[in-house]
Amino acid sequence: MAEINLTKSSFETEVLNSDKPVLVDFWATWCGPCRMLAPVIAEIAEEHPEIKVCKVNVDEEPELASAFNVMSIPTVIAFKEGKATGTVIGYRPKADFLALI
Repeated sequence: MAEINLTKSSFETEVLNSDKPVLVDFWATWCGPCRMLAPVIAEIAEEHPEIKVCKVNVDEEPELASAFNVMSIPTVIAFKEGKATGTVIGYRPKADFLALI
């Protein structure tokens, strides 16, 4: 499954009302560690159709980043049944992100 780019208007539908676990990657184009993490997040999206993988560009959606207290990027937050259940900050191995789910 492809990654879904989120906006403030699509967040509730795609994440909070999702019927499966969701990983949300908060990132920015100018962020080196974000660019390093991007292929890892893309792999998770392709290899795990049971997980919805979404991305939030913090420069384009600052209100979403603020709503989840994202102070450093990359920040990946896991959601289950509409609730944030775990967070990983910074570049980490793929297993660390899968462990959130």
